[in-house]
Amino acid sequence: MDHHAGFSGRTIQRVAGHGAKSVKQRAILAAIIMATALPACSKPDATPQTTEDKQSSAAAVVANGGDPAAERAALRIEEDYMRGIVAEISDDRYEGRGPGSRGDDAARKYLSGEMAALGLKPGAEGGSWDQGFELVGIDASQPDSWTFDGHGKSMTLKQWDQFIIGSGVQEEKATIDNAELVFVGYGIQAPEYDWDDYKGVDLKGKVLLMMNNDPDWDPELFGGEARLWYGRWDYKYLSAARQGAVGAIIIHTSPSAGYPFQVVQTSWTGVQFELPAGDEPRSQISAWLTEDAVRELVGMAGLDLEELREAAFNRDFEPVPLGITTSLDMEVNIRRVQSGNVLGVIPGSDPELSDEVVVYTAHHDHLGIGTPDDDGDAIYNGARDNATGVAQVMAIARAIRALPRAPRRSVLIALVGAEEQGLLGSEYYAANPTFAPGKIAANVNYDSGNIWGNTHDVTYIGLGKSSIDQIAVSFAAEQGRVVKPDQFPDKGYYYRSDQFNFAKIGVPAMYLKAGTDFVDRPAGWGRQQQDHHTEFVYHQPSDEYDPSWSFDGLVDDALLGYWAGLAIANADEIPVWSQGDEFEAARVDALETLGK
Repeated sequence: MDHHAGFSGRTIQRVAGHGAKSVKQRAILAAIIMATALPACSKPDATPQTTEDKQSSAAAVVANGGDPAAERAALRIEEDYMRGIVAEISDDRYEGRGPGSRGDDAARKYLSGEMAALGLKPGAEGGSWDQGFELVGIDASQPDSWTFDGHGKSMTLKQWDQFIIGSGVQEEKATIDNAELVFVGYGIQAPEYDWDDYKGVDLKGKVLLMMNNDPDWDPELFGGEARLWYGRWDYKYLSAARQGAVGAIIIHTSPSAGYPFQVVQTSWTGVQFELPAGDEPRSQISAWLTEDAVRELVGMAGLDLEELREAAFNRDFEPVPLGITTSLDMEVNIRRVQSGNVLGVIPGSDPELSDEVVVYTAHHDHLGIGTPDDDGDAIYNGARDNATGVAQVMAIARAIRALPRAPRRSVLIALVGAEEQGLLGSEYYAANPTFAPGKIAANVNYDSGNIWGNTHDVTYIGLGKSSIDQIAVSFAAEQGRVVKPDQFPDKGYYYRSDQFNFAKIGVPAMYLKAGTDFVDRPAGWGRQQQDHHTEFVYHQPSDEYDPSWSFDGLVDDALLGYWAGLAIANADEIPVWSQGDEFEAARVDALETLGK
């Protein structure tokens, strides 16, 4: 049942019955037109309009450059089609779609077959559906225990319960020898915020102990509660390597990480994949310790963890040597595997704009086979994460292909791989794009969709960063919904999914996620569902397809991405970053490369 007013592919007749648009609706449509800069003289196909065409939503007409058939095409975004994809690729037969596995290969073949059935064109080089890339599998033999010495004392930590450790190098052994621990606060260097936790101290050969997240108490500092890349684990490890440190340890707390320690346990054990190493700096080891273990560890030095944290909460902080040393020899099994991004193209219809593209992304991989749960289930199916996103993007492709005329710009459907290993597939695409970065108008990303039902709101990760805002807000209003920014800003979602790699090459991006205000549910119910999922299902074997899931929210969010992407694909101008945004300079560079 559709609970929303306004348009969607499911509401043609109801919209038709509304008659004239209200003042508010006309204002919304005017905003869409201004945001997308559609040509005033855009002409529909010569095919005579039917009565249904004439009654279609004015927003649909705007989005498709004068062709109201977009609303009929939107009907192709429907539940049964998406259920079929989610149930298929999250089935045990795909063994969790771990990178380089049989399940990974099977999923890519299945998805390329689905693209072919929809009539997409192969989007990779040489007429292939598969943009293959090599991955280096790093399987560290984590020690059962890890010992630290200092101040006449010794402390031994237990693997799994107190620490998780990985190799930072693509070599057969990771070694640290009598290296001193140094507490470095957040481990951040951010000149734009006049923040440097290292203060020029020589940290070569040290093991750096650092807090997770970034300073979050001031809206003018590091985005306030919103986590920036500076607060992400990948930045932390890279930052330590830049200092010449032999190791980095992140202090885990659920609030600072955005997930419980069990996510670290299941995500950072077993084979870890990376793109082949280049000349970037690397530390020997990368580790996580529980907060309780760290509290006891710094206590060996006569220090209090809360006092260390308090000292790190200001710009004047300087690294604190702990007088504690540790050594470690860890055997590492290295293997090389192949994975890939599945790419399908819908060529644009405008000869002058078809070399530009709107890219829809969703990652097709998950964690594969790993540590069994209490029931002995070792397959991490990844049904919500991210078979749902794949289904949404494929349904959008299905709708666009149903248009009688393709959008002016091309559309690329990019189902990327190895996201769970650190956004590797999209990183590879960004380094080896099939369209020049300056020709990529926008990216619309889906990851872990709404399986709980209709919402009065929708979450737009990245709201406020680009001119896509007006487009999303306008079309959501036509659905009877409001757009909200990241509703869990402390989790840093913008830097945790594939649109981040597009942003880094200058492409404005919209990442759509579930709202929290659910129709016919009490206040707070949506947050409770999402918090429960994070605690007990996220990155667990229990992330399995359940036929009782509601696909209403998945359909609504896919429709929003369809309309917004269509508007961008048909606009005269491409979206721009908000003035001063962190990625604006990359866009300028990309356009200058094209001579614009």
